[in-house]
Amino acid sequence: MEREFDILIERDSEGYYVATVPALRGCRTQARSLDQLMEQVREAIQLCVEVEGDSAQRLDFVGVQRVAVN
Repeated sequence: MEREFDILIERDSEGYYVATVPALRGCRTQARSLDQLMEQVREAIQLCVEVEGDSAQRLDFVGVQRVAVN
């Protein structure tokens, strides 16, 4: 059964792209390019699902907000 997961992609100070899968605790990876990142995040998701089984949280994507604090 094919499942879909939302991923959060950020770029760190060294230029690496970092992908986090909120529905799978601890599921993240990084790469130099977005193409490479997408390959790696698919592999990371498959591994996390194997470990967590069907206990992945079902989350509905709402949006992304940026908040400034002092």
